[in-house]
Amino acid sequence: RGTSAGAGRRAHGSRRHSDHTSGGKTGGFQMTDHQDNRMADSADESDLSDGETEPGAERGLSHVSADGEVSMVDIGAKEISERRAVAVGEISLTETAIEAVRADRLAKGDVLATARIAATQAAKHTWETIPMCHQIPITDVDVEILPSDDGIGMAVTVGTTGPTGCEMEALQGVLTGLATIWDMVKANEKDAAGQYPATRISNVRVTDKQKRPLD
Repeated sequence: RGTSAGAGRRAHGSRRHSDHTSGGKTGGFQMTDHQDNRMADSADESDLSDGETEPGAERGLSHVSADGEVSMVDIGAKEISERRAVAVGEISLTETAIEAVRADRLAKGDVLATARIAATQAAKHTWETIPMCHQIPITDVDVEILPSDDGIGMAVTVGTTGPTGCEMEALQGVLTGLATIWDMVKANEKDAAGQYPATRISNVRVTDKQKRPLD
């Protein structure tokens, strides 16, 4: 699988997006230098306090009580820290759809700008759709969109300052952003029977999670 490379361009009505082309698959999606710099803290600073234990230790379910009742984790006594998480994913598309996205000639409008807005909105509203997520003060959301020859990759970086992490917000941003791309291009993706044989969202994962004590 190849790595994404190219030059950034500004989407109509959007703040910023990195438009990279690749000769390989979107499965080779990698974080850009911009993201690597923002995630430069060492792995031993990763947050293990959000209902988690050290790797290898026996774990229970943090959102389930001893009698099996579902409940939100009490984070009231946890320290306030600067936290950041990155999630990535990709959507596989037909060549026709990718060409239409690049040329900005889809009936619904600018696909990449719309996906960026959707990812940002979804990250901010994660607590409304995932039942046991806390409503957290998000400090920033950065969305990178990386088209390639056979699909579009997306990376969402979320920051917060508070007592709990923001990896669910990053995941929700990626999932909604990619689903928005699907919605925008679905007329180009359907086959003669109205099905989506080539379209799929895949490889959604958290690639980094950081916790830094406040100065």
